[in-house]
Amino acid sequence: MKNTDNVITADKFLPVRKPSADHCFDFIAVTGDAYVDHPAFGFAVITRFIEAEGFSVGVIAQPVSERDYTRLGAPAVAFLVTGGNIDSMVSNYTVAKKRRHKDEYSAEGVGGKRPDRAVTAYCRALRRLYPDTPQVIGGLEASLRRFAHYDYWADCVMPSILADSGADLLLYGMAERTLAELCSRLRKWEYIGDIHDLRGTCHMRDGAYDPDTCGGGVVVCESFAAVSADKRAYARAARTQYDEQDEVYGKTIVQQHGDRFLVQNPPQYALTKDEFDRAYELPYARTFHPMYKDVPAIREVEFSVTHNRGCFGFCNFCSIALHQGRRIQTRSHESVLREVAAFTDKPGFKGYVHDVGGPTANFRRPSCTAQLKRGLCRGRKCFNCDKLEVDHTDYLALLGKVARVPGVKKVFVRSGIRYDYVNRDGDARFLRELVANHVSGQIKVAPEHICDNVLNLMGKPRFGEFTKFRDKFYSLTKQCGKEQYLVPYFMSSHPGCTLENAVELARYMKKNNIRAEQVQDFYPTPGTLSTAMYYTGLDPYTMREIYVARTPGEKQMQRALLQYYKPENRAIVAEAFRIADSRGGAGGVDRAGKPVKHNNHDKRRGRK
Repeated sequence: MKNTDNVITADKFLPVRKPSADHCFDFIAVTGDAYVDHPAFGFAVITRFIEAEGFSVGVIAQPVSERDYTRLGAPAVAFLVTGGNIDSMVSNYTVAKKRRHKDEYSAEGVGGKRPDRAVTAYCRALRRLYPDTPQVIGGLEASLRRFAHYDYWADCVMPSILADSGADLLLYGMAERTLAELCSRLRKWEYIGDIHDLRGTCHMRDGAYDPDTCGGGVVVCESFAAVSADKRAYARAARTQYDEQDEVYGKTIVQQHGDRFLVQNPPQYALTKDEFDRAYELPYARTFHPMYKDVPAIREVEFSVTHNRGCFGFCNFCSIALHQGRRIQTRSHESVLREVAAFTDKPGFKGYVHDVGGPTANFRRPSCTAQLKRGLCRGRKCFNCDKLEVDHTDYLALLGKVARVPGVKKVFVRSGIRYDYVNRDGDARFLRELVANHVSGQIKVAPEHICDNVLNLMGKPRFGEFTKFRDKFYSLTKQCGKEQYLVPYFMSSHPGCTLENAVELARYMKKNNIRAEQVQDFYPTPGTLSTAMYYTGLDPYTMREIYVARTPGEKQMQRALLQYYKPENRAIVAEAFRIADSRGGAGGVDRAGKPVKHNNHDKRRGRK
């Protein structure tokens, strides 16, 4: 086994074919994370998948020097570049734009091992050293920055990451099927730089763009120049991009960047069960490379299993709809059971499967059967539709089978669940089973706020859904004779959330003795609808103006209100209450999220 600095050539991890005269590897993959060979890490899935297609892959993890980039030479086909499991700017900076000193995806959890905007930095370095070698980019950072996008850290609109990085091809979303098709065409000796018609990919075209060259219709998105100068144009572009992210009816999207054109082909088709099974049953080592002492990110997922992908819940601040899509994809029970059985004899396994989950753990079926032929409805939330089909039967059966695998003592569900989906299940069997057998002392849920005007802009259910679920949960917990707790997550400063709304939430938390140890301050990450709201002050689907807390002072105030109990927050919480009361109190906001005076309902509840 060979490992030199940040360069990995390990036969245990990625078997090396006999090198050709000019190239050691067909592909060389570059990542902003430490290398962890586990299916919870997208980079491992992609490299293993390409290897399974018959190509050799070398890995360069977190390169810094020219020596790192050149140790493996040039690949025969292309460099594959990703920023890692999360956007490099989110990894490097807090929401207050302060540099982070820790990085769960780096060796020993030490921060500072990846550059800002890692995909662009890596591609530019590789282009300087290997000007004629094709580059393919993918992963979350590339996927969410594929169009012109607002960058929170630079506080401006930036062009597509394809234009910035100079890469030849971008694979967006979860790319196994796209890679399989790409590899098939490479075996026919097609040149990767000329492959521009694959679903799930983007490329840049020079000169005039002819829409007739793309089948299936073309949608023209507002140009980079337009969205940079006009916030209403940015909001319209955001809506266009989301409206076409469906494999059934999604069209090619074109966005002009100066004298070049970004072309996004329609989304890739969802994986079949067999394809999903194959991707997650490749021969992963399920741990970090031995060149490291530790990579903290492995701890939560080492003995967890992913059983689904996608989420029709479609929260506006979440990246899943634009990256994984809203269509639910699932693995077979047999595949999940084989994965669990394979790690029960691994060092460190103590009989506990930490999670059988995914983006939303309790989704194992489409929101309705109609979507399979017609696609998911444009601009609509499945939970606002009376055609939503709710059924936990298959998921319950899967959990029961995993619990019976020899060597397994207990199976937990730690991924997020949609409690409004649980509420709509007429048979309470799932919640009873969850409470009785699959909660490890506490279960985390994300109501995010209590004010319905804010929840609507978040794409979350009305707050009454949470209270309904909470009451059911504690009633069943009591019946089981267990001491278990709900841990609700709340968010501060989401677009539409006024200081009055934040005070209202703080009062609720105090009244219910909720003391949040961690608070999620809204983070405008690239590509989401909520980030479009933050930048433009508009709801992309209604074009109504909404209130946005922008200043560091107000964001700090809203955050402090959610941790009202801390002594260091007392002064700022008192000031927040004073300001809110002087503006009419916490009682109400209009449809645009602007504060209005107390109403009689507030007075009856004893608010001051």
